[in-house]
Amino acid sequence: MTQTASYRIYLVEDDAMLAEEISKLLVKWGYEVNTAQMFDNILDEFLIIQPHIVLMDVNIPRFDGFHWCRKIREISTVPIIYISSRDSNMDIIMGMNNGGDDYLAKPFDNAVLVAKLQALIRRTYEYGFQESQLLCHRGLTLQLEEATAEYDNKKCELTKNELKILRLLMENQGKIVAREALMRSLWDDEIYVNENTLTVNVNRVRLKLEELGLHSFITTKKGMGYMVL
Repeated sequence: MTQTASYRIYLVEDDAMLAEEISKLLVKWGYEVNTAQMFDNILDEFLIIQPHIVLMDVNIPRFDGFHWCRKIREISTVPIIYISSRDSNMDIIMGMNNGGDDYLAKPFDNAVLVAKLQALIRRTYEYGFQESQLLCHRGLTLQLEEATAEYDNKKCELTKNELKILRLLMENQGKIVAREALMRSLWDDEIYVNENTLTVNVNRVRLKLEELGLHSFITTKKGMGYMVL
């Protein structure tokens, strides 16, 4: 089993047993899963959860999945995979025409669901990194264009230096980033910068992450630099 970034999945499935089965499967693969609770207003839940991917059943109470896919498409380009017992060609065509990115007929093999999910994530958030400007690690989402950090549905704004520090550490996840390398990324000529200035900036980043509820994200390697595990 491979380690995945903590992408947030919004699962819209009214069969409670199946929803629990899918949720447990995806959690084992490292995903954060939020299951639908308010089937009368899927769009409100979508806006609260802000998922990276939606798994959408078609036959759900009140309005069907095609309806909610259209509503989501009015405000977002987030990837949507249909999971449905309706498997006719017309249903699949309707799903795609209403804004879906993929369609998986029930009953399905769990391995196929995971493979489709991984492929769509790669295309959207990894291969297309330059377009998405998104970094994810241990549940933390770093939006480079917005200069924001998000964790557990809480978001904070970052200064220019705070963003540079987090970006460099997350892009080198699992590796020690030397203090000199961080200083060069923050200031054109680190010779004229007191090292305490870097320490202050790193501590500000730590404080903001702790306010989001994420503790011990940045590790100090004494005499060497910093890293995220």
